[in-house]
Amino acid sequence: MISDWIPDILFYAYAAVLLASALAVITVRNSVHAALLLVLAFFSAAALWMLLEAEFLAITLVLVYVGAVMVLFLFVVMMLDVKNREKGQGLSNYAKVAIGVTLAMLVELAMLFAGKLSGSLPEKALPRHDAHYSNVRVLAEELFTRYVLPFELAAVLLLVAIVAAILLTLRRRPDFKHLDPGLQVAVKASDRMRIIKMPAETTSRGDAS
Repeated sequence: MISDWIPDILFYAYAAVLLASALAVITVRNSVHAALLLVLAFFSAAALWMLLEAEFLAITLVLVYVGAVMVLFLFVVMMLDVKNREKGQGLSNYAKVAIGVTLAMLVELAMLFAGKLSGSLPEKALPRHDAHYSNVRVLAEELFTRYVLPFELAAVLLLVAIVAAILLTLRRRPDFKHLDPGLQVAVKASDRMRIIKMPAETTSRGDAS
């Protein structure tokens, strides 16, 4: 039956979009386009996890990575001083890529939920669990028992990356003004303003006439 092939079609469709968008992230020259394509890659991976009934991982991927990727991109631009060399393009090309990524995400959502809501996905094609099954509990047990050492190493690496990013932003550059928060807090009113008393000037009647 055709319905038996629907899960396979969805899987290969999401996998193809994921691989294509991930490859485009490392090949496109425009950094903004790369960030938008990275959003599409994350969203396609989340759709694959939804097929496997790993809803917690899918929602976490969308909320954490898709929600924070633009902020991450802005931090990278500020730290590395990435300048836009394509000056003649403006916002139009960015909007076109954003609209394309949004349409692709909407199509993926429609393909995913249309099959589940219509009941065209066969029961044997997807993993089914009982009512008391919790993928959050299973993930926590695996993460903090079997994979606790890699988890802690990843946390240390992320901490080192955060410290390195802060050090990069605090470096002194001659083309930027540098502010010292300590000096700003310790400043006094007498250092910023000085009151000078000057005698009033008077004019006689003869001079005024």
